Amino acid sequence: MIGKFVPGKKAEVDRLDWGNMKWLSRPSTCKAKNLVVIEVLLRPGGGHNFHKHPGQEEVIYVVEGAVEQWLGTQKRVMKVGDSVFIGAGQVHASFNVFKKNARVIAILGPCKGRAGYGLVDVSNGKPWNALRKRK
Repeated sequence: MIGKFVPGKKAEVDRLDWGNMKWLSRPSTCKAKNLVVIEVLLRPGGGHNFHKHPGQEEVIYVVEGAVEQWLGTQKRVMKVGDSVFIGAGQVHASFNVFKKNARVIAILGPCKGRAGYGLVDVSNGKPWNALRKRK
């Protein structure tokens, strides 16, 4: 049998300056091949800056609060129950510009490497480095 129960209190958590990433499924812990699932906490003022995942699609689903979500150069405020599909290699970013925590579920596939996903930060390049400064 391939499968694994992941009790919430025992899930691996990466604590970052902008929030937490709680790993629900990835190759290193579940032997997952096709799905990386992460519960992401974005603190007020925090965000996951412009990046892309080569060869991986992603869905982000809001379960608490609200996020300023970017898909390419398009920006939307997503609230509880909203989701976005992000095609493989598409630049995107998520920011919590509100006063309360935001929580999303991020699902990526297929898995890449031991961590489960590949990330390329593009936040310092054009046009990404100037997008949020626009009025």
